[in-house]
Amino acid sequence: MSDSAWVSASASYLSPRQNQRRDTWGAETAAKGRRGSQRIVHAGVVTAPADVAELLEVPEGGEVVVRRRIMYLDDQPCELTDTYYPVKIARGTRLAETAKIPGGAVTLLAELGHQGVRASEDVIARMPSEEEREALQIEVGEPILQLTRLTLDHEDRPIQADVMAMPSRRQRLHYELRIG
Repeated sequence: MSDSAWVSASASYLSPRQNQRRDTWGAETAAKGRRGSQRIVHAGVVTAPADVAELLEVPEGGEVVVRRRIMYLDDQPCELTDTYYPVKIARGTRLAETAKIPGGAVTLLAELGHQGVRASEDVIARMPSEEEREALQIEVGEPILQLTRLTLDHEDRPIQADVMAMPSRRQRLHYELRIG
């Protein structure tokens, strides 16, 4: 990992933003004197990939809403993020559109009555697809980290699943746990 690796903590991405219209990524990068931006490359209803269908408890071949984004740090691609929502939550909302959402998607979910209270994450290292390698501008043979996050509401219903791909040499994930 290089000295310029981005250190990311997941907790701030799980709570709605109070009285702020900037999304968490933009606010986090600005607070560290960096510039974070994103490009939404697709949004809408799709057939759920098998792993996402399982996470969101959607029947195989069922529909979900996806927001596909490329995240940039100082104008360099640093993450590919696909965020999936059950269609009963997201169809017909700004989650299914390519426009940016003031305050971010988690804030909109809360406004729609769906607040996450628990999340689980899995991180694996793997080789990227050719499409991922090109989008992230990484060398052949360079692995990526894949972080998969499932967010559940107060009734343990899945409301959001994120699948993120990041260049391993430019990323460090940080977790802080409170016990007791």
